[in-house]
Amino acid sequence: MSSAPYRYEPDYAVSPGEILEEHLEVRQLSQAEFARRCGRSPKLISEIIAGKAPVEPVTALQFEKVLGVDAGIWMGIETDYRLHEEREAEARKAAEQAEWAKKFPITDLVKRGIVPKPTSNTDRVSALLSFFGVASVEAWRSKHRRLEVAYRHSPSFKSDEFARATWLRLGELESDRIECADYDAARFRQALALIRTLTAAPNDATFTQTEDLCKEAGVALAIVKPLPKTALSGVARWLTPRKALIQLSARHLSDDHLWFSFFHEAAHLLLHSKRNVFVHEDRGGPTEIEVEANEWASNFLVPRHHWDEFVGSSSFTRSDVCRFAAEQGIAPGIVVGRLQHEKRLPWSRLNDMKASLSWGNSAG
Repeated sequence: MSSAPYRYEPDYAVSPGEILEEHLEVRQLSQAEFARRCGRSPKLISEIIAGKAPVEPVTALQFEKVLGVDAGIWMGIETDYRLHEEREAEARKAAEQAEWAKKFPITDLVKRGIVPKPTSNTDRVSALLSFFGVASVEAWRSKHRRLEVAYRHSPSFKSDEFARATWLRLGELESDRIECADYDAARFRQALALIRTLTAAPNDATFTQTEDLCKEAGVALAIVKPLPKTALSGVARWLTPRKALIQLSARHLSDDHLWFSFFHEAAHLLLHSKRNVFVHEDRGGPTEIEVEANEWASNFLVPRHHWDEFVGSSSFTRSDVCRFAAEQGIAPGIVVGRLQHEKRLPWSRLNDMKASLSWGNSAG
C-alpha cells in the first residue's frame, strides 16, 4: 500500500539568531566577544540575532568552530526560517490582493463578457490585472494615483472609486478599437456644428455619424453603460497628444442629457489643459472649470441671445418648445431639459418630448 507524500510545513519557525542568542547566554559570551572569536564584526552578529542578516555558509563554519554546533545545522535552521518568512509574506500578499480585488464590480464585468468568471481569489486578481493592463496590484495603484492627480479640476466624487476606475478603463479599451485621425481643433469645431444638427432628427444612424465625425477630427467617442455605485455622466481626456476621448454613460437614457453631456465634454477638449482628466459626476459640486464647460455647451447648443429672447417671451407650451427647437435646428428634448435645469419648467412637464434611449441587447 503506497503512502501519500507528506509535507511538513509548521506555522512557525525559529530564527538562527534566537538559537545563537541562547548559546551565547549558556556560555556567558557577550556578542562582542563572540564576534571577536569568529573574526566578524559585532554589527553582523547583532543583525543575525535580530533576524536582519542571514547566516551564510562561511559564517556557519565559523559558528561551528567557536560553538561546536555543526555548520549544516546552522544552514538548515537558516533555510527553514527564510522559507517560512517567504511563505508568510506570500500569504499576506495573497490576502491583501484578494481584498483589493473584492472592491471592484467584477460581477458586472463578467455579465458584460469582459472577463471570464473567476473560480478563485487568484483568478479574480489575475483577471483584474489583465483587465487594467498592469502586472501587479502595486502597478495599478501607481497608475490610479497618477489619474487621481489628473482629476484635480473635477468635482469631489460621490461615486465609488473602484467602480469609477473600472468604468474609465472600459472607455480606454473601447477607444483602443477606434482609429482616429490626428486631433485637429478646427476640424473638431466643424464636426461639432454638424453634430448639433444631427440632434434634431435622431435615428439609428445618428450616433454612428457622430462617431465618424469625431474620429475624423481626432476624438474617439464611446458610450459605456454605467456601473453600480457610480453617478458619472461623462469624461474628457487625452489618451495621447494626438488622440482624445469623450466617454459618455447615457445613464439617464434620454437625448437631452446625452447631448448636453457630449457637448460639455467637448468643451473641456477645446478649452482646457491636455494634462487633466475631466470627469463629470451628476452629484458633484460645480467647479469653475465645470461651470465654464456647462456655459460653453449651453451656448453652443442655443446661442445666449436666442435663449434669452425665448425665455423672455414664451409660456413654454408644447408648441412653443417645438417652434423654438425647429428654429434652432436642435431636438425639442434639449430645450425641455434646459428649461427644467434652469427651473423654468417643472421636472414632471413635457418629458415625453425627450427621446428615450435604450441599451437594447448590448451589455456594453
